[in-house]
Amino acid sequence: MDLFQATILGIVQGLTEVLPISSSAHLILIPTFLKWPESGITFDVALHLGTFIALCLYFWRDLIELASDFFTGMADWKHQPTSRRLPFYIIAGTFPAAIVGKLFETTIEELFRKSPSLIALFLIVFALLLAFADTSGSKKWKIEAITLKSAIIIGLAQCLALIPGVSRSGITITAALLLGFNREAAARFSFLLSLPIVAGAALFELSGLLKTGIPPSDVAPLLIGIATSAVFGYISVAFLLKMVQRSSLYPFVWYRIAIGCLALVFINFG
Repeated sequence: MDLFQATILGIVQGLTEVLPISSSAHLILIPTFLKWPESGITFDVALHLGTFIALCLYFWRDLIELASDFFTGMADWKHQPTSRRLPFYIIAGTFPAAIVGKLFETTIEELFRKSPSLIALFLIVFALLLAFADTSGSKKWKIEAITLKSAIIIGLAQCLALIPGVSRSGITITAALLLGFNREAAARFSFLLSLPIVAGAALFELSGLLKTGIPPSDVAPLLIGIATSAVFGYISVAFLLKMVQRSSLYPFVWYRIAIGCLALVFINFG
């Protein structure tokens, strides 16, 4: 992989991992259309690491508060307000995707990675679901209103993100909106819920990478991938959290539909 490809894919990962438009779909469709070689597990680790760094940098205050709430909550669970139980709800919401990912991720990747038409179709279908949630949800609850039940439901929805074209942030925001949370709460909980999954994915892939080692020729592209995905991931988080305070999610809906339709045309008639 050359530095140009590493830069483009790093930017794509940083933008699409955070925004509700599916990073996996873009990272499969773009190299397919441009006839680039597969990036491989080494570069996947770099991209996940970059977005993980971006999320940690943006939410560092939240993470410190969550850590404090975690230890305080363990000491006196019954007398803690709901808002201080958030770290436990994030952990509970992480379990479904972690279990399903461990059991079926390889099977799902093999099934859908070779089917760009299905990926394009999922971009469109789940865009419509996001539109429905954004329109019909009551949007009355803030993140402090999260409960164990709602955290698990959103966590179960996150399992669908293993399918390319669904979008991790897209499906968790959709689920939260359908449960009545406002856009900002839905987006913020989606990002916090993604941290353990993104970290786990990077660590899991890194364990395999350590066994094989990193060729010297791959070092520069890896560093570029980490840096660009981190920078653009940070920008994307800031952009989305500001956007949801004043406008709907329909720009992402129309974008997903447009990209899905263009991909279907290219695949079938290109």
